[in-house]
Amino acid sequence: REDIEMSRYTMCALMLGAAVALAVTGGADAACMSQKDNDDFFAGLAGAPIPLANSCCQMDVCGIPCPAAHPKPASGFGVGIGIMIAFFCAIGLGAFYFVGGKAENFFVAGRSLPLFVVTLTLASQSIDSNALLGNADLSYKYHFYDGAVLPIGLGLSLILNGIFLAHKVNEELVLTLPDIYGKKYGKVVEICTSICTCCSFLCLLAGNLVGMSVILAYIFDISEVGAVFLSGIICLAYTACGGLFSVAYTDVVQAAIGMIGCLSVAYWLINNAKEEAPPPSIGMPKAPGYTTVSGTVANQDIGFYMYPDDATAAMYDAVDCEFNAGAKCYNTAKWCPTDDNCVADNGAYPIGDKRIFENQMTDPAALTPFPNAIFFNWATIFVLGFGNLAALDFQARCMAAKTPLQARIGCILGGLLTFFVGIPFAYLGAITRFYYGPDSKYAEFEADTCSTILDLPSCAAWKPDPQAFIKLLTTEPPAFLGGWGLLGIVAASMSTSDGAILALGTVFSHNVVRHFVEFDDKKLLMISRIATVPFAFIAMAIASAYKSDHPSGATGYLLIVAFDIVLAGCIVPLFAAFYWPFGKPSPSAALFAVVGGTLLRVILEFSLPKDGWLLLPYNKKEFYDYGTPVKDQGTFYPTWFDVPDDEKWTPSSCPQTKFEDYTGVDSLASPLFSLVLFLLVSGIETVKGSPLLDFGEWSVPYNKKINEDNAEVMTKAPSRA
Repeated sequence: REDIEMSRYTMCALMLGAAVALAVTGGADAACMSQKDNDDFFAGLAGAPIPLANSCCQMDVCGIPCPAAHPKPASGFGVGIGIMIAFFCAIGLGAFYFVGGKAENFFVAGRSLPLFVVTLTLASQSIDSNALLGNADLSYKYHFYDGAVLPIGLGLSLILNGIFLAHKVNEELVLTLPDIYGKKYGKVVEICTSICTCCSFLCLLAGNLVGMSVILAYIFDISEVGAVFLSGIICLAYTACGGLFSVAYTDVVQAAIGMIGCLSVAYWLINNAKEEAPPPSIGMPKAPGYTTVSGTVANQDIGFYMYPDDATAAMYDAVDCEFNAGAKCYNTAKWCPTDDNCVADNGAYPIGDKRIFENQMTDPAALTPFPNAIFFNWATIFVLGFGNLAALDFQARCMAAKTPLQARIGCILGGLLTFFVGIPFAYLGAITRFYYGPDSKYAEFEADTCSTILDLPSCAAWKPDPQAFIKLLTTEPPAFLGGWGLLGIVAASMSTSDGAILALGTVFSHNVVRHFVEFDDKKLLMISRIATVPFAFIAMAIASAYKSDHPSGATGYLLIVAFDIVLAGCIVPLFAAFYWPFGKPSPSAALFAVVGGTLLRVILEFSLPKDGWLLLPYNKKEFYDYGTPVKDQGTFYPTWFDVPDDEKWTPSSCPQTKFEDYTGVDSLASPLFSLVLFLLVSGIETVKGSPLLDFGEWSVPYNKKINEDNAEVMTKAPSRA
């Protein structure tokens, strides 16, 4: 329970408790309220334009104390993180000497990675800042499964890859994933999938740069945009030098240090936090001197807040309400005897919160009175589980494994590690809400919002703190443990960012440029290293646009976008390359599947209704957006305030619109359309007896030569795994 010291001024403002202006006419320049007359009404009560000096809108309109200032992090956090970043960079730069001018070493580490390295480097790519920081942020802003779906989807993808693809990818002896498309379908399909995967990994890289930059910006007190570019340049430097050797062996160190740190701080918080989730709200007292409209002087020992049930009332030794017979109210005499000894909150959780609602993934109304993004959460698991099968970094590590069996086992173990490390972070969302949620002293609200289901005439929309989880780690656990957890998230961001940078450079140079300009392995290395630079800076620009205050949570949002791109058109041809049961798969069918699925995804992105809330328009009262307060017929208070009935607000004064966002529908429809196109074109060609499209040699499957200096095509016996 937070102790909130309530000054006399704060107490007086409580009599405004979520009040709404009396007029309807609007004005454009209101400071706190969108309608000028509303703003003027509260300014008249305050005696000056609002927000007042040293005050805020939620205080001047709703009587909710302004968010408390949070202490700056100790300097030791910055020193420790800075030293470890330098250490990671030194390992990566040292790998430059292992490349030896060979493309195979730069791209796939000489196909020499043992099982433990494959497992840890795959887990490091999966357990990124999305699976950790993005997960914790989303579970804090919304609820458990809104964050947990990220590590669940990522871990599932590794397990599926281990079952179906990893061993086959390793047997192909290629340098990049698009090489497989070229080997099975020809150059046109290879180039198309290369473009799709590069777009995908720009978003993946951007999401991880956001995650790393949020921590660096907070710890070092720099701008988040500056921290984005600092993060990108750090990862770019050692990745361009050592290629997959740099990435793989820094991943091992980052995994060993980062995963242990993340697990340690997660389990410490789960076992030691004051509360596992926000408890039922204690409420607030009446304003001193509160007098009803009829002139009755209120009893100051009885608070404004009415408890929703007998159990909550008993928990806080409630007293009989003054104006609502049979109800129980806040015990002012016990909880707020003086201004400097007052325990109160904002009444945000009448019956309390829970760490997890078991039916969140089965019932759209599981989070009542809040909406539940149940469809989008299931779509996220599907997008990550299957879209990640076309992840350049995952498959590069499968190619680099010593044997197909090690690639297969490494994926499955990496997926299980992702579950083990990532899912506990979703439990931390409820803990973070206890310390930084709407009932905490740090709570911030949008004054000009109302909600019928929340019974709030104003200040209905809570504004989550995008740095809340980082602040939690720097204040609640022991400093060493909190710093270790932050370092673990930074390490996770670096491990995925370097892999994404490498993948972008290698695919662009090897699978796009090389088809138009001939060059040998040494020039390939040079071009690959040069190509990483513009891609890295493009990703930095994307990350700067989607900073941590993005409403969907930039880290998690960009992760889903990344693999939505490749799921649309690239997954069906990838499975067909290895599992098509009717001879060799058709290059024309693959091209139609890639282009058609991707094109449909783009069309649906701009044609489907999307309001940004990621919520389907269920016909339930929870699925309505916050409204803007309008004239309230002279009634000011929520119905859960202990005031006469004629002073309570009328919910009809809050017009609200239904959420309408079909995000996820496009994600599922596009790969299905891709599959239909692949089957349809394959069937037409079978009947026709000839290819539907013919681009000459560009439509002919071919084998790439791995080493241009000896012009040998590498082959390998099939694995027994």
